[in-house]
Amino acid sequence: MNDDFRHNPDMLEEYDFSAGTRGKYAEHYAKRSNVVVLSPDVAKSFPDSESVNRALRALISIARDNVDTSK
Repeated sequence: MNDDFRHNPDMLEEYDFSAGTRGKYAEHYAKRSNVVVLSPDVAKSFPDSESVNRALRALISIARDNVDTSK
């Protein structure tokens, strides 16, 4: 086993990743996820992702209700 694993208390001897494929699902994950990093001052206002989603949905609704569609 690689010595790096011996220094990590979360990695047990019976873990064997020697036959693993690095990044096997990375492309699939990247296509199905949308990670947005909030600035620290903005993040203080939102305790979790659901609160961010609620705020954004409200903003979208307000914006749609106030868009001038007569143009």
